[in-house]
Amino acid sequence: MKTSWRSASLVASAAAVLALTTACGQDSPPAASQNVGASAAPGDYGSIGTGNGVGGTAGGQQATPSPSSPSNPAGKLSVATAEEVGKVVTDSLGLTLYRFDQDTEQPPKSNCDGDCAKTWPPVPADDAEAGEGIDKSLLGSVTRADGTKQLTVAGWPAYRYAKDVNAGDVKGQGVGGKWYALAPDGKKAQGGGAAGGGEAEAQAGLSTRNDPKLGEIVVDKNGMTVYRFKKDEAWPKPVSNCTGECLEKWPLVEPVDYADTKGIQEKGYMIFDRTDGKGKQQTINCSPIYTFAGDKAPGDTNGQGVGGTWYAVRPDGKLVGASEK
Repeated sequence: MKTSWRSASLVASAAAVLALTTACGQDSPPAASQNVGASAAPGDYGSIGTGNGVGGTAGGQQATPSPSSPSNPAGKLSVATAEEVGKVVTDSLGLTLYRFDQDTEQPPKSNCDGDCAKTWPPVPADDAEAGEGIDKSLLGSVTRADGTKQLTVAGWPAYRYAKDVNAGDVKGQGVGGKWYALAPDGKKAQGGGAAGGGEAEAQAGLSTRNDPKLGEIVVDKNGMTVYRFKKDEAWPKPVSNCTGECLEKWPLVEPVDYADTKGIQEKGYMIFDRTDGKGKQQTINCSPIYTFAGDKAPGDTNGQGVGGTWYAVRPDGKLVGASEK
């Protein structure tokens, strides 16, 4: 199932803003309940801890310079088979190349800059060439914000991972639920059985799963837990108060066509325009939703209760383990 929201969906959602705004925040807030999940650490945004998700490495320290440095040319690309991942694109040093879910392939655009680009160095396009197993017609380039040319594979900007230091490393696979090794066709390398290299069966853009501790919660298309920020607003219209560095730790959930959801409440399901230039964001029951860079794999709920302000989301948009006040 592919998510499609750029055309009629956006028009419909825009119209829905007028129809649904009057419903935003009308439900009575649930009674205060005991917090479920991790004890909140000081601070509103939370710490990614020892993780290595979007926005840099733990503690703000940069990884030791490695072969993944952006100054290293890509050279002749080839295909390797990584255990439990399948076929992946590698550079001339055998380092795995990755793609980022928050980038776009039509048109190609990189949304990884600053600290993100230090953890995920863009692959230079200038000297890249197709080796065995690589379709030359799929290779291209995109001009980054700094004017440099970045390699693309089937339109997707290509990156290395700073913690991959040896040929064959795939330490970046699945990081933050948004980074995946590049398969030779430009799709995500996600295993797929004995043959390897196939893309895992897609799930709904937003759906639910039954967590053993938190109960039924919302997850995104990659199975990553979805969260709300208590300092956001849903009434009289959605407002996100997570900006700047906060968004590096709590990436916004981009618009998802309601037809591409499963088990999510339709009332108050709408998108809104952010005021910080970061585009549009999805809501459930008019409340902005996010994922957490500290969650490394589907099923993780490391963001639950962080800062006393971040909580997983019920299918009706309510907070898990916290009152709405």
